[in-house]
Amino acid sequence: MSEKPSYLNSNLISKFIEDALKEDIGPGDYSTLASIDESTKGDASLIIKEEGVLAGVEVMKEVFNIVDSSLDLNIYKQDGEIVNPGDIGFSVFGSASSILSSERLVLNIMQRMSGIATKTARMNSLIKGTGTKLLDTRKTTPNFRAFEKWAVKIGGGQNHRFALYDMIMLKDNHNDFAGGITKAVEKTKNYLSKNGLDLRIEVETRTLEEVREALASEVDIILLDNMSIDQLREAVLVVAKKCLTEASGGINENSVLEVAKTGVDYISVGALTHSYKSLDMSLKARLDK
Repeated sequence: MSEKPSYLNSNLISKFIEDALKEDIGPGDYSTLASIDESTKGDASLIIKEEGVLAGVEVMKEVFNIVDSSLDLNIYKQDGEIVNPGDIGFSVFGSASSILSSERLVLNIMQRMSGIATKTARMNSLIKGTGTKLLDTRKTTPNFRAFEKWAVKIGGGQNHRFALYDMIMLKDNHNDFAGGITKAVEKTKNYLSKNGLDLRIEVETRTLEEVREALASEVDIILLDNMSIDQLREAVLVVAKKCLTEASGGINENSVLEVAKTGVDYISVGALTHSYKSLDMSLKARLDK
């Protein structure tokens, strides 16, 4: 099981769940209120319907706890475990109304997080042994980013910067507006020094000439954007381990190994969090007699 990332704290998780429940339930879960007696108890089990990597178990626990802390949970599969069709992820027992009101949010979270973890694990397995590390990006769902990035870690990937405030990323638009890479980096270093900020600097490059310019500017990471395999190999030779290198731009399962073989330190893939397939699962209820 992947350790909970530092950007995920109990307050963030609780606020997200409370807002999501408010959005879904509003003034009342009228389907449940109208058809189920308040005293009715039962249990429900999470049924896995396809192979993948499970994620979202820890969040699921908090959803049920916030909805009804008296619910009794039995966990059979943990975050990061390989699951197969027919596996039972967990069972929950208690108020039928509480289970029904929690069902959709639990499934939404776990299906999406498991889909991301599964895609990440699959791509990570393709570059195993190369020494290259798989990264996510900021191409995430607003207000769900922390959980998507957590799912990447559960799947064996690594997180890139979390947001705009924890790392400097000078992309092509920054460099063009600033008057070029050299000027953008110079201004950035002055800003960081003046404001007492200690942040890594990464610069996006599109050509080998820009790679050399970024290298001369003494940055921490050079992003090699949409380069061919031959360009990536040459860029890695030019950089010569004087800083870290990251390949990005349309990299998929068919191309990720060839990119890793060029010797880049990192490969960032936006598709991990924007083009995954949710893992199929359902919550099957049973009346307590």
